Amino acid sequence: MDKIRKHFEFYGRVQGVGFRYRAYHAARQFGVTGWVKNCSDGSVEMEAEGTESDIDSLILAVEKGTFVLIENMSVKTIPIIGSRYFEIID
Repeated sequence: MDKIRKHFEFYGRVQGVGFRYRAYHAARQFGVTGWVKNCSDGSVEMEAEGTESDIDSLILAVEKGTFVLIENMSVKTIPIIGSRYFEIID
């Protein structure tokens, strides 16, 4: 399967609810690389690289978080950079 890379911005109740840690563990589970970080405006930004199916599974896993409430999400496909791991950026 072909790899892709997507850039996400998540809005809603996405900070202080374990969003980044859930994303990190789901990314490892599905073999997705990239990064996730909190933004100063209360949103969360993420880049994910993997198959379309694995990235979709990552997003679904994050959305199932007990306290996570994604009210809005923007996404765009960006060039692959060949990252090797998924990290939480502070």
